[in-house]
Amino acid sequence: MQRHFVQELEALKTNLIRMGSLAEQAVHDSIRAMIERDAELASGVIAKEGRINAFELENDDAVVDLLALQQPVASDLRFILSGLKINNDLERIGDHAVNIAESAISYADRPKLTIELALPRMGEIAETMLREAIDGFIHANPALARGVLRNDDIIDDLNRQTVGELVHVIRTDPEAVEQALDLVRVSRNLERIADLATNIAEEVIYVTEAHVVKHHLEEKAGPPSGRDR
Repeated sequence: MQRHFVQELEALKTNLIRMGSLAEQAVHDSIRAMIERDAELASGVIAKEGRINAFELENDDAVVDLLALQQPVASDLRFILSGLKINNDLERIGDHAVNIAESAISYADRPKLTIELALPRMGEIAETMLREAIDGFIHANPALARGVLRNDDIIDDLNRQTVGELVHVIRTDPEAVEQALDLVRVSRNLERIADLATNIAEEVIYVTEAHVVKHHLEEKAGPPSGRDR
């Protein structure tokens, strides 16, 4: 029974890693499609959404089986509960990648805005955060996870800056309203992807250190002491 339990845990971890890889690729492709105004690439992101959704359902079933049949305790229970949350976060990241892809398709059909925006930088940071959160999960590395937490505020600031600039465009250039709205949606979806990557990073810290991190409180208080573990 114990051997079977370990195999099921490993299968869940493997599926989450595969799902994370698909989510990473979807985010990368959607951002590239937006920057390069590539409607075909964006359509590919939308077409592949079902693969991420299928993993979510499979992982949900695996978690239910592990909890109902194996009665895990301590670190194994933390891993399973965090796996359930990460599973949901990855599915939502896939949804946000699809949203960006849909905006990219719309934007590709309209005249390009001439103003310089921080969207490419936002995309780069969001991708890095997601990659490091998933790598932190794969390697049980809380240091990588903490790096993700520190980047979240940067994305929030860039989102506020970008949306503010686009609102100005909407107010002053009636012919550019639709393009600006497309890019507002992209900015907000990138900010949400970064939030979800942060959620995953928080779960990595919880699994590896039995330490709950929420709302960056740990960053103010410093790393956990031995008694927090």
